[in-house]
Amino acid sequence: MGGLGERSVTGENRESERAARLRLSRLAEPGDRQLGQLVRKFGAPTVVDRIGARDTSVPGVDNYLTRWDEPVADLDGLAAIDGRFIIPGDSEWPTQLDALDDTVPWGLFVRGCDLRLSVLRSVAIVGARAATQYGLHVASELASDLADRRWTVVSGGAYGIDAAAHRGALNCGGSTVAVLACGVDVSYPKGNASLFERIPTQGGCLVAELPPGTHPTKPRFLQRNRLIAGLTRATVVVEAADRSGALNTAAFCRQLGRQLLAVPGPVTSAMSAGCHRLLRDDDPARLVTAADEIVEEVGPIGSLAMLPMIVDSVRDGLDPTSLRVLEAVPSLVAGGLADIVRDAGVERRLVAGIILRLVAAGLVQQVGDDGFRLIHGAGDRPGSP
Repeated sequence: MGGLGERSVTGENRESERAARLRLSRLAEPGDRQLGQLVRKFGAPTVVDRIGARDTSVPGVDNYLTRWDEPVADLDGLAAIDGRFIIPGDSEWPTQLDALDDTVPWGLFVRGCDLRLSVLRSVAIVGARAATQYGLHVASELASDLADRRWTVVSGGAYGIDAAAHRGALNCGGSTVAVLACGVDVSYPKGNASLFERIPTQGGCLVAELPPGTHPTKPRFLQRNRLIAGLTRATVVVEAADRSGALNTAAFCRQLGRQLLAVPGPVTSAMSAGCHRLLRDDDPARLVTAADEIVEEVGPIGSLAMLPMIVDSVRDGLDPTSLRVLEAVPSLVAGGLADIVRDAGVERRLVAGIILRLVAAGLVQQVGDDGFRLIHGAGDRPGSP
């Protein structure tokens, strides 16, 4: 499909294109598919002119006209808050958003670092607002470890998992992007106001498709989630109840063919029920527990997660017969050789030799002439007999 951005965002019509898209950001709600189809077919300036002329070929034209007299975003005012408005075809435009087809944003309001460069290597971390301490810890650790590996952490700026992910990235000097369901000059929720000030001043950026001064609504939160999924290579769901908004982000992730990842939690936690459902019922979803595993899924070929270090214990080095003898040695009260022979089911001659080796290895203690007792924990220490 020949997108409008491909046709008209360069050359002499560029400023009129930008102005028309600014106007659309005020007139229409995010994710307006019908209007998006018209923009792709005819171009933003033509669509805006048709709305102004009350052209009924624009579905729901009267709805857009209810906002016709509202002020359009002022680029000078945007610059005063160190913001800018980018559109398809700009050097800063993240081309991965083109996968959204008819729901591609008219443009994006940005405060902070270069958005396109920031999200070239990016992962979304999302989850419950009413997160548990477990979820907050996991989100922060994942974000911090990803930032250490020079991956940008993208989330939605909400309480809970989102805020923990943003802070985890910032606290280790990494980059993070907050995609907002309001204007880039609106702190919502207010409790995260200091976080929104930190992000653009510490190497990250705030992003919104709604003009400055706009406040969020529930539908805008849901549409915001498509941008989180669209900007990133993968979405990691840390905690999500059965009806969590994070599952909406996961659905967009699936639709776009991006990698969907989920963190398991306690089976008794309602906040992990959504994650468990994704892992159980959603074939593309993969279980992850660490940043290395995330990078293995979305990084370059060869970015393999390190296997957990498993230290061989003394017990692991025993042959099957010796292990049977060791298991037959009592742990509380010393037992005689005859009792060990019977319990192990191994002939006395072999037991006598094995017991001596187990004593020499520090696994068994000899008590008196014919008594033996297990030394607690000795078989679990590293080494070999």
